[in-house]
Amino acid sequence: MNPLARWRLVLGKYAGPGLPGQAGGLTGDHGRMDRALDYLYGREYRGRGLRDHTTPGSLDASQLTLVTWLGEVRELFPQETVEVIEKHALDRYGLTELVTDPKTLERLEPNQQLLRTLLSLRGHLNGDVLHLARRIIRQVVEEIRRQLEPEVRRALSGRINRFRHSPMAIAQNFDALGTLRRNLKHFDRARGQLVIEQLRFFERNTRRLPWDIILCVDQSGSMADSVIHSAVMAGILAALPAFRVRIVVFDTSVVDLSGHADDPVETLMRVQLGGGTDIAQAVRYCTGLVENPHRTVLVLVTDFCEGAPPGELVRAVKTLAEARVKLLGLASLDSQAHPAYDRQMAERLAACGMEIAALTPQKLAHWLVKVIS
Repeated sequence: MNPLARWRLVLGKYAGPGLPGQAGGLTGDHGRMDRALDYLYGREYRGRGLRDHTTPGSLDASQLTLVTWLGEVRELFPQETVEVIEKHALDRYGLTELVTDPKTLERLEPNQQLLRTLLSLRGHLNGDVLHLARRIIRQVVEEIRRQLEPEVRRALSGRINRFRHSPMAIAQNFDALGTLRRNLKHFDRARGQLVIEQLRFFERNTRRLPWDIILCVDQSGSMADSVIHSAVMAGILAALPAFRVRIVVFDTSVVDLSGHADDPVETLMRVQLGGGTDIAQAVRYCTGLVENPHRTVLVLVTDFCEGAPPGELVRAVKTLAEARVKLLGLASLDSQAHPAYDRQMAERLAACGMEIAALTPQKLAHWLVKVIS
């Protein structure tokens, strides 16, 4: 695409007369791209009072519908651009039909942005749309899980026991020196090569007594990414024999989703993003779940913007700290670990014994290793 045609697409149809040569009138795929962009971004013109110049009986191209527009966008633009356009359609222009119409929703690219939107509009989904939304949520969750699970499992699978070997061939447990010693008798002097007939792998110590992990997750609207990653982490941890996992979500009420801790999709389908925040009430509820304080970790995932009197939250956290429960306050659980939280409230909780951090899920796993070792 020549630079003038690119500028014509960027500036929109009203820039055509001001551009030299043929750049003002786009044809072929460039014309289709122009119509697809105008379908969405032309709303800016209408929002400023400009009328659509398409007139009845004209020779203008057929008008796009939402479904055909999505097809055009997916066919004409690179994947990265498609995701940006779909995000603008949902966030900037409020085209919620994208996720409430089955035919339209089926054409959307499953990604975390779409998952956030589906969660925020869950109350408006029903029938075929709800079934399709569940399938999309599972697809995105499984992709996130595939990215996180290997490293989390490595971090939490126990320390290597260098005095014992295992028949399990696991790459991170490979005993290089032991393998060399075991196979020295197979050295081929003629070729000057060591022939490896038997690989050696260290055993890992397994933790006999399980730890209780309580994930207490703020489900206010700003915490969507943290809710998603908390649900996935709960599923990963629940599959490990060393942990018993409970997950609790809260706003001004508390919902215990521990029965679905091993299934992130079911957890997310029961989340209701939005509402106020009563962190103290949620922490008090989690206090009632503690059976063995010395082997319990409470991970509070929140922005620390307490809606209730802050003194109540401080007292609830202090009670848990005095009982020797391991406490972690996570300001963020998204993949970028961008902290956005009430630092003053976080500092007060830190003074009570809660460690405050902004960690990716992988780093959370390494933190757990340090706490329970």
